[in-house]
Amino acid sequence: MGVETKMHRIFPTLIVLSMLFAPVVNAKMYKWVDENGQVHYADKVPTQYLKQHREELNEQGTIVKDFKRAQTEEEKAELQRKENERKKKEKIKLEQQRRDRILTDTYTTERDLVAARDARLEAIDSQINLAESIVKDSTGKAESTEKLIAQLKAQGKQVPDTAYAKLEREHRQLATQKSVEKRNKLKRQEIVEQFDDYIQRFRELMDARKKGAPAKSQ
Repeated sequence: MGVETKMHRIFPTLIVLSMLFAPVVNAKMYKWVDENGQVHYADKVPTQYLKQHREELNEQGTIVKDFKRAQTEEEKAELQRKENERKKKEKIKLEQQRRDRILTDTYTTERDLVAARDARLEAIDSQINLAESIVKDSTGKAESTEKLIAQLKAQGKQVPDTAYAKLEREHRQLATQKSVEKRNKLKRQEIVEQFDDYIQRFRELMDARKKGAPAKSQ
């Protein structure tokens, strides 16, 4: 066989080999694991694995991009729940800090808090005493009117409409003042509880300030 014939056969082979081993510009390779745990490498990822975890590799086999697995609806819901919980806690923390600033800016000592509490209680006690006095007075008037109406009926006399109207007014006044009395007593209890919390928190803040450490959140 002549030299020319041999060259005609070798030349195409050299071209193919050169194409196979020539560097590919911007070549991409992907790595993924199938449902059986088998690792795969290819320049394209099959459609069924596009939502699974996969990695993009460069020519040296180094990971250049990491594609996370797509989250399920349950996972998305759980992440959202955790994020909402985090925001809620952060909001509570900021609100506590705001209230702490107001507390320490308004009151210098614990005695100031006690004095403010006592002043509030004194004012509400005055309203309670007034309501109790009116309730007592209205009760007496209603009872007197009821006796008058009962006597007139016992004597067979007609009860004037004014007597019934008067009794209705007295019962209405009595109900109103009992409601006021009850509401003010509840308010008094709220004031006591509120200032108990204020005093306790004030002590915690002052103690933390002395130690040079932030006070724990309530």
